[in-house]
Amino acid sequence: MQEYKILIDVDALEDIQDAVDWYNEQLPKLGSRFLRQVKREINSLKNSAGTYAIRYGDVRCVLVKRFPFLIHFTLDKKQKTVQVFAVLHMSRNPKILSKRRGGI
Repeated sequence: MQEYKILIDVDALEDIQDAVDWYNEQLPKLGSRFLRQVKREINSLKNSAGTYAIRYGDVRCVLVKRFPFLIHFTLDKKQKTVQVFAVLHMSRNPKILSKRRGGI
């Protein structure tokens, strides 16, 4: 099984931090639970990124278990990298992604 290197864009890190802050405002420590689950899902991409179908363009998505968020990523099989560029709530307008990755 191929192992990929994970690269996370600054925008994705900001998405994660914004969600952590929001969840912590709703319930103490809920943000920490969200963060742990996001880390788990992103780390799982090291070995499973290629199993996710392309959803649009060359972008694949993985659902964050127990939270309504999708991790948006691309896969470069030659470079053996996974590029995470967004972690967004599923209710967000997908047009927000047009500002990322040079306009998807």
